[in-house]
Amino acid sequence: MATYTPKNILITGAAGFIASHVANRLVRNYPDYKIVVLDKLDYCSNLKNLIPSQSSPNFKFVKGDIGSADLVNYLLITESIDTIMHFAAQTHVDNSFGNSFEFTKNNIYGTHVLLEACKVTGQIRRFIHVSTDEVYGETDEDAVVGNHEASQLLPTNPYSATKAGAEMLVMAYGRSYGLPVITTRGNNVYGPNQFPEKLIPKFILLAMRGKVLPIHGDGTNVRSYLYCEDVAEAFEVILHKGEVGHVYNVGTKKERRVIDVAKDICKLFSMDPETSIKFVENRPFNDQRYFLDDQKLKNLGWSEQTVWEDGLKKTIEWYTQNPGWWGDVSGALLPHPRMLMMPGGRQFDSEEGKDTSYISSPNQTQMVVPTSKSSVSSQKPALKFLIYGRTGWIGGLLGQLCDKQGIPFEYGKGRLEDRSSLTADIRNIKPTHVFNAAGLTGRPNVDWCESHKTETIRTNVAGTLTLADVCREHGLLMMNFATGCIFEYDAGHPQGSGIGFKEEDIPNFTGSFYSKTKAMVEELLKEYNNVCTLRVRMPISSDLNNPRNFITKISRYSKVVNIPNSMTILDELLPISIEMAKRNLTGIWNFTNPGVVSHNEILEMYKKYIDPKFQWANFTLEEQAKVIVAPRSNNEMDASKLKKEFSELLPIKESLIKYVFEPNKRT
Repeated sequence: MATYTPKNILITGAAGFIASHVANRLVRNYPDYKIVVLDKLDYCSNLKNLIPSQSSPNFKFVKGDIGSADLVNYLLITESIDTIMHFAAQTHVDNSFGNSFEFTKNNIYGTHVLLEACKVTGQIRRFIHVSTDEVYGETDEDAVVGNHEASQLLPTNPYSATKAGAEMLVMAYGRSYGLPVITTRGNNVYGPNQFPEKLIPKFILLAMRGKVLPIHGDGTNVRSYLYCEDVAEAFEVILHKGEVGHVYNVGTKKERRVIDVAKDICKLFSMDPETSIKFVENRPFNDQRYFLDDQKLKNLGWSEQTVWEDGLKKTIEWYTQNPGWWGDVSGALLPHPRMLMMPGGRQFDSEEGKDTSYISSPNQTQMVVPTSKSSVSSQKPALKFLIYGRTGWIGGLLGQLCDKQGIPFEYGKGRLEDRSSLTADIRNIKPTHVFNAAGLTGRPNVDWCESHKTETIRTNVAGTLTLADVCREHGLLMMNFATGCIFEYDAGHPQGSGIGFKEEDIPNFTGSFYSKTKAMVEELLKEYNNVCTLRVRMPISSDLNNPRNFITKISRYSKVVNIPNSMTILDELLPISIEMAKRNLTGIWNFTNPGVVSHNEILEMYKKYIDPKFQWANFTLEEQAKVIVAPRSNNEMDASKLKKEFSELLPIKESLIKYVFEPNKRT
């Protein structure tokens, strides 16, 4: 049996689950191979999955989309790629029922772009296409022989149909152009690093949280499960020993019903299956069984090594030790998740990995992906924002930023609590993203909300939830400007300690009715996986004449308290909110500059840069309480999550000088 030795391997989708295990294994075992990984970092990808490889000299990460013909062609040429292992795909069946076109785009068009690049460059010696056992369709319940590699393809859902379609392209390029292709069709895989929309990690995380495990239908559906390291080894064998033009099933004959998987997890968590398992509505079509004949792969020398009990224990141990690996996954843990898969994914950003720069090359003119002239002019713009809060401070600034950046936008005409008017806005404007900067904070301050509770609830709670729901119904991401005034310094986060409240912390401040409504709606919004919640605090801008500006406010008070707080410099952070929309980020974010600054420190800067004769006096919280209706929140927010995503984010005092005081400096 001839053995193939690659030199430069491109692995697509390598920040995802299976591909990351394959990439890490090849980097570790073959230091003479150069491993270039390409991933657009969609919702189910995570650069942390590649941590074992990131310091290796034979590893290189590139952030980008396989649908970009220029990028793919450029990489093949500049990296002298001779081998492609194509894992990148949308894979979650539930999502395919609600967003099937995105599956066609990623799984078929993306594969076609790769194949065309291989044909044009003429340098590929192996193209390993990763497919799925689902292309065979449902296996008879009483079948004793599994589907073999020559079995008919009978996909039953949009996901498996796109994978079968991609296979047909791979086969055609192999036959028409002599491309050295190999196809794999695998059973279900489980283990560390898997995004918890999939059955096993979802059940584990729910069990860790003491919640019930939802099972589609009656739980009698049968699946075969392989541990991730065994699968990574299978791809290692196929890479070196697989024959061009052949298909290999990657599977196991050891089957389990979904209900039995749930019971095994309950047992390991000492949970009562009778009370911990809930049967929910089935998906539109749920194949009863997939069963593979894996003998062909075994003939190459591979065999399953990890028994179910050991693999499950290893997986539970990993998730227990890494509960925050994926951040906020509450949306994925729903019985029927619908994760957002926005066109374009997260934008190309060289900060997130090594050597991710993209330079155009004359050689790229060799390859053209045809588009009709009529389609170019009729395409909708790449971005179009629908903004609510036109008359508000933040809403107005967002519109100005969109004008400056050339982003098409319109302000919403509907009222947040009126569902039909919101739906009409979306249908008429056809946005790609929705920004909610509307809300009641009270005029001149939050004390107004104490005497207008019904109006405050109607807008801040009911209206925000209605907008989120309408956006989810239309597959839209909602950028929601919220508040960090839902926390107060406490024993775990004492003033001056540098210990800030994190995104996952439970709000502890209920001093004002405004803060109560904001904390309430934030908790409810966790059920919506299409929302990005931005916790703003004490917003400041370079417009020192705006009465909403925190500096403007305190510079006009006769007395101020002197307490360090986290704050938001809008001139720096509002452009970041637009970039977050482009990257389709979701979940909760502390939307403040790192660190804290006190009232006196700000007024000292004001005196230094604006008015040398300015004077002020301090008073205590007790004295302040006599002149206000509702207590005010004072806290420090932990901005490390935002800083990690946007490394250029300045600390609060530096940002104040750069964006506020230097531009307004009076000489």
